[in-house]
Amino acid sequence: MSMASNDLFELSRGVLDVASKKVSLIEDITRRTKMLAMNALIEAARAGDAGRGFAVVANEVSEISTQVNSITKELRSEIVSRVDHLTTTGRSMVQEMYGKRLADLSLNMIEIIDRNLYERSCDVRWWATDSAVVDCAADPTPERRAHASSRLGVILESYTVYLDLWIANARGEVIATGRPDRYRGAVGSSVANEPWFRQALATRSGGEFTVGDVARNANLDDRVVGTYATAIRRDGTADGEPIGVLGIFFDWEPQAAAVVQGVRLEAGERERTRCLLLDARHRVIASSDERGILTESFPLRTGGQAMGHYTDGDGRIVGFSLTPGYETYKGMGWYGVIVQDPPK
Repeated sequence: MSMASNDLFELSRGVLDVASKKVSLIEDITRRTKMLAMNALIEAARAGDAGRGFAVVANEVSEISTQVNSITKELRSEIVSRVDHLTTTGRSMVQEMYGKRLADLSLNMIEIIDRNLYERSCDVRWWATDSAVVDCAADPTPERRAHASSRLGVILESYTVYLDLWIANARGEVIATGRPDRYRGAVGSSVANEPWFRQALATRSGGEFTVGDVARNANLDDRVVGTYATAIRRDGTADGEPIGVLGIFFDWEPQAAAVVQGVRLEAGERERTRCLLLDARHRVIASSDERGILTESFPLRTGGQAMGHYTDGDGRIVGFSLTPGYETYKGMGWYGVIVQDPPK
């Protein structure tokens, strides 16, 4: 919690402590007053008729002491109740404020990812129309495959967020890549059963693309990648016949890590905060503590809301936001999530 919220709770506790001490002081005075009144009544009784008037005063003092004592008990109870209510209300307000802030930060995370992935969707649709790529898919002679591989390599030199770019023919055989010397097992491998390949080959126009789940790719040294693909069309036209598929492999882990580890948190928050990206199945695909990536399913409770926050069973505040998409990229049902432990 922030310095201001801690000050609020310290102030509440201070008010309760001061009030309790003052009430205790009043109770002590009323006890002493009542004791003096009792002693006065005893002395008045000993004085007989001469002490009757004094006995009346002593009785009155005793009655007033009783009333004051009753009032102080009520005051103590009411003060405790009001301060407890103030503390509870203040804590709820602070949690609501922090929850909204974590939800906003979650939205910011997923928006950064959306903008990044939108650029990837533009890349794959653009590069699929490159003449070297189209010619290779149309007639994969050794010369054309070598030229396409060289062209993909040039692209990779400028776009460092990719591990590799692959051209597959219509049967799903990889016929050219941008880094054949680094990833030797790619050329000649089959991607015919990969969902991203089948979906890309089935796209209706050059304006469409497909995205595979974030996953490890055995032919890319088992690195975690985000795969984007689209059909390569005859003559490179938007409505041309699909003659192959271009797959591009986004180097997911370092790019996603930069997003989840770069969330702007206040001093003292980072060690008790976990920033996550989840896919549509709530599988962890990025984590600021680098745990659970592709192996952990997070028990996210959205309540049907696209954005919000809640407190889980362990007292942690969970803020979340569903991907809003960006431009023509509609998103894939991913979430930004931030989990924060209560301060110790």
